[in-house]
Amino acid sequence: MAMASLIQAGCGYSPIFSNNSNNCSFRTGSFGPFGCSSPSSSCTCSSSSHNLDFRSGTNNNWKHQGHRAQAMSTAPQGNFASSKSISNGKNEPDHLLVLVHGILASPSDWTYVEAELKRRLGRNFLIYASSCNTYTKTLTGVDGAGKRLADEVLQVVKKTESLKKISFLAHSLGGLFARYAVAVLYTENDSSGTQSDKVTDSSEGNLQTSRPSRRGTIAGLEAVSFITLATPHLGVRGRKQLPFLLGVPILEKLAPPIAPFFVGRTGKQLFLTDGKPNRPPLLLRMASDCEDGKFLSALGAFRCRIAYANVSYDHMVGWRTSSIRREKELVKPPLRSLDGYKHVVDVDYCPPVSSDGPSFPPEAAKAKEAAQNAPNVQNTVEYHELMEEEMIQGLQKVGWKKVDVSFHSALWPFFAHNNIHVKNEWFHNAGAGVVAHVADSLKQQESSSPFISASL
Repeated sequence: MAMASLIQAGCGYSPIFSNNSNNCSFRTGSFGPFGCSSPSSSCTCSSSSHNLDFRSGTNNNWKHQGHRAQAMSTAPQGNFASSKSISNGKNEPDHLLVLVHGILASPSDWTYVEAELKRRLGRNFLIYASSCNTYTKTLTGVDGAGKRLADEVLQVVKKTESLKKISFLAHSLGGLFARYAVAVLYTENDSSGTQSDKVTDSSEGNLQTSRPSRRGTIAGLEAVSFITLATPHLGVRGRKQLPFLLGVPILEKLAPPIAPFFVGRTGKQLFLTDGKPNRPPLLLRMASDCEDGKFLSALGAFRCRIAYANVSYDHMVGWRTSSIRREKELVKPPLRSLDGYKHVVDVDYCPPVSSDGPSFPPEAAKAKEAAQNAPNVQNTVEYHELMEEEMIQGLQKVGWKKVDVSFHSALWPFFAHNNIHVKNEWFHNAGAGVVAHVADSLKQQESSSPFISASL
């Protein structure tokens, strides 16, 4: 199948960081002006300014096939029988693609996607649907689930000796699990070519980080693509970040203290109220390199990072948090889908932006304590605004390709959260065009050389 012109320019690129070695540290000083606040440095930059054509759609001679995937094997997702049989054949796979499901879900959510990716990508990929965090295990915390995922990936790599590359495709909460896991699996290459995973500690006891680098491996493999679908990168705290609350202030005020009763420790982390008041919430630490892990360096090791986001009708994850954008950066997307990719309406290339964040200043600690102990609309909004900006400043230090998806014309648009990864082939098949776009993005990165990808 011919490659679409939408992905004629590679989305892989190396991150650009400030020369300040403390760039990613959690600073305890004053809360200074936010970086990258001007439109010129915003992450919603048009791709045209980089001479890259990410909006043009597909080549006219390529038509979307749109047919359903064939029936899947009845073998359970969690065993390694399939990987062994492939690696023992003539065409051994060298690229591991890990599929990570979301909250209260299971590997069966990937039935359609796995079949479609196998058809489109070929035998060079070993597609593995993670099974270590099924159902209620997703409620035990992002860190616990991330560590289990890392252990599972290591087992797969150990059993398949032909592997040389690794990519991740994650849906919803699974994107946070994957971000934590890659930090656990990350090994940095020092200037001499040997591998090192040292983290600098501050003599004053504060969180201190070393400068991120694009060098390094994930589970000992070359990192290629890191793709998320409707993932709450900034958590779900704040206006319309959890859309089923309808943006009603009183509901958004009550949700954080109630969430742990329904979604456990994970709920506290998503609402940024986990840990002691003077300690940064986990999602803020995950926007940097810190004593918990080299989260930003691990993301920077990938040639390409892509965030797919539903612009509307997603009742679980808001557009802002899934696309890592500020409120002012959300502009009305086109109504027309890109040629060959139904419901994919816009693609933006956001290059790395150097900034001083993230930080956790004293006022943030006070706001967190107030949000934990005496939540009201005022202190909840104040704490959220502080944390959201800091997380964005951290995550924008690595470049992202942001893909907007709109199911406004679908028969059942309110299924957007499940449509985006075709959870069920019969009920959520409106997302077939999104899966096709993901497949072509993976295929394009597979065929491009690391040197070319890093230069874009």
